Amino acid sequence: MKVVILAAGYGTRLLKDLQEAKEEQYAKLAGVPKPLLPIGKLPLISYWVEALKASDDTQNIFVVTNELYYRKFKEWAENYPCVQVINDGTSSNEERLGAVSCLQLAIDRFKIDDHIMVIGGDTLFYEDFHLQRVLEKYEALHKVDDQANLVLSYSCKEEEMRKYGILETDENQKITALLEKPSATDTTSRQACPCFYVFCKHTLLLVKEFLIEKKDAPISEKDAPGLFLSWLVKRKPVYCHPLFGRFDVGNLESYIKCNDYFKEKIHIPNYLQ
Repeated sequence: MKVVILAAGYGTRLLKDLQEAKEEQYAKLAGVPKPLLPIGKLPLISYWVEALKASDDTQNIFVVTNELYYRKFKEWAENYPCVQVINDGTSSNEERLGAVSCLQLAIDRFKIDDHIMVIGGDTLFYEDFHLQRVLEKYEALHKVDDQANLVLSYSCKEEEMRKYGILETDENQKITALLEKPSATDTTSRQACPCFYVFCKHTLLLVKEFLIEKKDAPISEKDAPGLFLSWLVKRKPVYCHPLFGRFDVGNLESYIKCNDYFKEKIHIPNYLQ
């Protein structure tokens, strides 16, 4: 299984917060891409790489970033021979390709034709998350249906629904629909879906099909990976694996909360294994 970590965002909300921060410890982080922000004892993205290195099921980690942050990621990756960093060629948020296009870039560049794990570079999970359990569940699903895909879910607050993709599922945890940033009256579900997907190799061709179908659409209709997932569940079986929750580092408040949690609760050798 190959791994693609999406790290080509520009973190405009967090950057603004850091530039305006009065505390020196936060102001000095302005210009650091979100996946490289210090969380506890490691850069955020390093938690993923450490866990993936320890897994026998994953091979080759590809990190997609942009021109603005490419050198910073290359310097970080010097400590990880298993990681290859690629540049999407953009230099500003206005030029961004979008997460789905970045995934296709990695598929094309490295000629990926294997199962693939896709991870948002600004996301971490609570301590109940264990990578090996997710992989075992995917393998069990795949033995029954070789077209199966797996995503994660957690219960969010009603007032948070407008920020996330919300899953609707049947009694077998198969996803019947994904609603992108719905209101509370659009669905009774409160299952948010973070950017962590395990796609079977048969799904990879559909990434390009989605982008071809959306080639003339504005970036808002093809940027977020949840938009692809919403399209995919109508074409391939997708199941969910429940978690307690996750950290989405989008602004200074969420960064502080994530950093404090990992300082206090997470012991690196055990996390994610």
